[in-house]
Formats: sequence, structure tokens, C-alpha cells
Amino acid sequence: MRVLVTGGLGFVGSAFIRHLISETNHEVVNLDRIAYAATEGSLAPVADSTRYRFLQCDLADEGATVRAVTECRPDAIVHLAAETHVDRSIDGPRVFVDSNVIGTYNLLQAARLVPGLRRLVHVSTDEVFGSLSDDDSMLDEGSNYDPRSPYSATKAASDHLVRAWYETYGLPVVVTNCSNNYGPFQFPEKMIPIMIINAWQGQPLPVYGDGGNVRDWLHVEDHARALLSAMERGADGETYVIGGRSQRTNLEVVEDICNLVNAQVDDALDRTQLIRFVPDRPGHNRRYAIDSSRTERELGWSPRYGFEDGLAATVGWYLANGWWWRPLMRRSDVGVRLGLQGVGGAR
Repeated sequence: MRVLVTGGLGFVGSAFIRHLISETNHEVVNLDRIAYAATEGSLAPVADSTRYRFLQCDLADEGATVRAVTECRPDAIVHLAAETHVDRSIDGPRVFVDSNVIGTYNLLQAARLVPGLRRLVHVSTDEVFGSLSDDDSMLDEGSNYDPRSPYSATKAASDHLVRAWYETYGLPVVVTNCSNNYGPFQFPEKMIPIMIINAWQGQPLPVYGDGGNVRDWLHVEDHARALLSAMERGADGETYVIGGRSQRTNLEVVEDICNLVNAQVDDALDRTQLIRFVPDRPGHNRRYAIDSSRTERELGWSPRYGFEDGLAATVGWYLANGWWWRPLMRRSDVGVRLGLQGVGGAR
């Protein structure tokens, strides 16, 4: 198939494209506007493939989106283009509306013009479901929506648009909601990469609140495999939740990173002493946990990475690939605390 991937220069998008080129015979067209978190180096392993092509396009531009999608004439679309950083959404929500809501609307309208389109996979997040209590409850395909941040609200809106276009226009869509991703080539404003880099450099490790917020961690390569399964074997109109079966508190993750860096760097520094608790961000959901048993059963997918092995490999990757992240860390907008505008305000 010819697969159009939106946001293919991002973290998950680039992992998905690498997987498509290396593990399938599909042709790939990457549609990306090259925003701040786009990193062309993440596609260096496959950029020279004759089955890969890049088109620059901002999905918020309706005319440009229609032209790009209809020119491409894809058999399948996997929609990953989105603004994703919660802290940035608190400080500047408008770009999240433009990218996640307007961009998705324009893509859906353009997809209706593609003859013979077999599948549109809309990639979303577990954050649309809100926070779980500290018990054994899990999120699944039937969970109610309860977004708590501008980011999750715009992703929830885009989910509803996609389902409406299936019900109203018969567009062959699948929606996926994933848990927190980690792995190589993740932009260093997210928790795991910035903690690895700061720990290696002996810098403070800021942990929000008491560090007790729980996330279900999914290796990005497992996520890429799940998206391929959803594209090839999912049922039209269905939702599939994707998790890594690896619940950890943020503090546990940071402590694990410290211990892994301690073991790989030959110095006397105990990086756990660099942990600093800082004011929490507003609307910080306490716990996520995904029950992906239906996805595993119906799509024949399951995560291959245990969190311990996956995190160790990720730490090793960042320590060995400074060529990729060092230029990003020199930018003035990376490594700076964001998302404080709502702190102390009305709640």
C-alpha cells in the first residue's frame, strides 16, 4: 500500500516510518509541517529508501492539505501530526487547537476526496480519559472522556471528529489511544529523555509534585507495531487502546534512570541525589493505566519490551547518540520549565 503518514518527523511518526520501511513493502509519504519538535535526523536510517517521500505541509492550511493528500492518493492514512506537550498547551493553547482540531478536520475533509481509501488511523492518547484513582481500575475502549488540559481537550475533540466522519460520511477510520511512549529519538522536553540527559550531565532532576503520578509506559517501537496492526487488521469505526503493561510512578522512573546512568558513567556521582521536587503543573492527572487485552486479542499484537529492558536500552541510546540531542539542547526553548501559568490561579 501507499501509506500517508502525517507528522512523520515527530517521535512516534518517525518510529512508525522506520518500521514501515524496514519491516514491510509499503510505500511511505511523510506529510509534516516541520514544527519545533520535528527532527529530520530521526529518519536518517530510511531517508534514502526509494519507498520514502517527504512533503512539507501544515494541516491547518486547508487548501495545502487537500492538494497534498489528493496528489498522494494514499491507500491508507496514519494521522500522527499533533501538538503533544501538556506544559506547552498550558502556556499557549491556541496552536493546539489549530494543529489538533483544525488540522484533523482538514485532513478528514481531504481524505473524503481520496478514491478507494482503505483506512484512516487516527492516533490519540489515554489522556482524553482523564485521571484514574489509585486502585486497580484500568482504561479501556469504553472509558468515558474527561480531558483535563488544553492538550487532552484538543485530542478529545479530534477523536470525536474522526468518529463523526465515520458515522456521517462512512470514512473508514480506526482510532487508537496509547499510553506514555518512550524510546530513542524522543524530543528532549519529555520526561525520560530530559532526565537521562540531565543525569548524565550532573544537572538537577526536577520531579513534579511528590513524584507519585503513575503512567503506563509503552516503548515507541511496540507502538509502531501496534499501529501497523490497526492499519492492516483493524475494523472500521473501532477504537483500540494500546498500553505497555508497565505502570510506574514518575519518581520510580527517575530513580531507575539515575541508577542506569550511574552504572554506565565512570564517576563517583550518585545521581539520585540530584532529584528535586518542584511545584506540580495544573491539571496533572494522577494515574493512567491501559487494559489493552482487546487490542491484543483482536489485532494479534502484544508489547515485546519489558520496561526494565526498554528503559536500559533507551538510556544507552541517549548516552551514545549525543549527535542527535545536543543541537536540540542548545535551543532556548528546550529544558526550560513550562506550564506554570495556571499555578496558583483559580482551579
